[in-house]
Amino acid sequence: MSTTVTPPSTRRERTGWYFYDWANSAFSTTVITVFLGPFLTTVTELAAGCRLGADECSGRVHPLGLSIAAGSYYPYLVSLSVFLTIFVLPVMGAVADRAAHKKPLLAATAFTGAAATVAMAFVTGDRYLLGGLLFLIANISGGASIVVYNSFLPRLAGPDDRDKVSSRGWALGYLGGGLLLALNLVVVQTMSVDGDPQRTLDLARWCIVSAGVWWGLFTLLPLLWLKEHPSEESGAGRGNVVTDGFRQLGRTIRGIRAYPLTLFFLLAYLVYNDGIQTVIALASQFGTEELHLEQSTLIITILIVQFLAFGGALLLGAIAARVGARNTVLFSLVLWLGVVVAAYFIPEREPVQFMILGAAIGLVLGGSQALSRSLFAQLIPAGKEGEYYGFYEISDKGTSWLGPLLFGLVFQLTASYRLGIVSLVIFFVVGAVLLALVPIRRAIIAAGNTPPRTL
Repeated sequence: MSTTVTPPSTRRERTGWYFYDWANSAFSTTVITVFLGPFLTTVTELAAGCRLGADECSGRVHPLGLSIAAGSYYPYLVSLSVFLTIFVLPVMGAVADRAAHKKPLLAATAFTGAAATVAMAFVTGDRYLLGGLLFLIANISGGASIVVYNSFLPRLAGPDDRDKVSSRGWALGYLGGGLLLALNLVVVQTMSVDGDPQRTLDLARWCIVSAGVWWGLFTLLPLLWLKEHPSEESGAGRGNVVTDGFRQLGRTIRGIRAYPLTLFFLLAYLVYNDGIQTVIALASQFGTEELHLEQSTLIITILIVQFLAFGGALLLGAIAARVGARNTVLFSLVLWLGVVVAAYFIPEREPVQFMILGAAIGLVLGGSQALSRSLFAQLIPAGKEGEYYGFYEISDKGTSWLGPLLFGLVFQLTASYRLGIVSLVIFFVVGAVLLALVPIRRAIIAAGNTPPRTL
């Protein structure tokens, strides 16, 4: 067994790393979680011939000749974006591992995503196809940037500190995302006009644009403060970094069989996190279309989620220091299961119950994601952080595949968002069972790393 040596990092460098969570969380919170689902669904309903502000819409759109219910367009779009990331993110990870300088990759992917988000300003009228294209660009670019960002983690903290560092990053991300959302809430509350759905739609569009500006602006801090940590696989003079990245990815896919326990953990994560990300991405659509809640209610609920997730990430990080990261994640999945079942029974136009459910999500959201990230860092062979996080990021930060696909299919067949949301139970049950079966200590040793004191 080889021993993983982590170079020392400064507080300034770790703070710079935290701030990319602060920067990109504006997209996952303001765009994906709150505004984009209802906004793009409304634009799609207009394209389907429905009246703006109507409570129900049975119209259909026909992108690429396919007949799709207007309410299913956004879930299908989320699913498509993840399908495309399967081909993009692992390659980006391999390129990041081969590149001597990761920060230019972080800048290129982050600024592309931010620019596509800002371009949502042009999604007016019934331009649902433009909105869908910009979302695909922003979501895939954002995912690629997080692959590069996550690959810094094993170089910033040793085995015993990764849970803490990862939890702080997630916590700061929720704080930053919550702050921008709070500012958008003020804008929506002060500028909305009762009985004017067009005004509401316009405000939602500009709130989405604000997230792109926030994302691009705060990305400057990690670019300034992070240091390069090239691995043994990186460096100039080895040929074209992109083509070398493709070759290295091929070798990794062939060689991953040497780390079956790491692969098994990744499978468990992709299953349960698909459920988490589907809840995040579609909660706003569920609230508006099924529960008929006001947009201000949704924003307040997401704010509750954000600020409780800040404390929840730190709390679950502290619990993990005592009982281990895997046990803490398993506990959080039991709570997630309860959340999904409870959502099915919430009556229409009951904002208080929806907010209570949001509070429960906030307590487990940040911790379950932060600890999964740091736990996976223990299972990656040294020098392959980017490649492995490329596979990991296929289901992270608001992107998932099977969950939205299942949700969209259930809605298309039953016209019920409630049945769509409760169908996600399967992801938490199967994911928890798979995670419980992973022998974590043996998996860490098999990857050539040193296990932390508490597992």
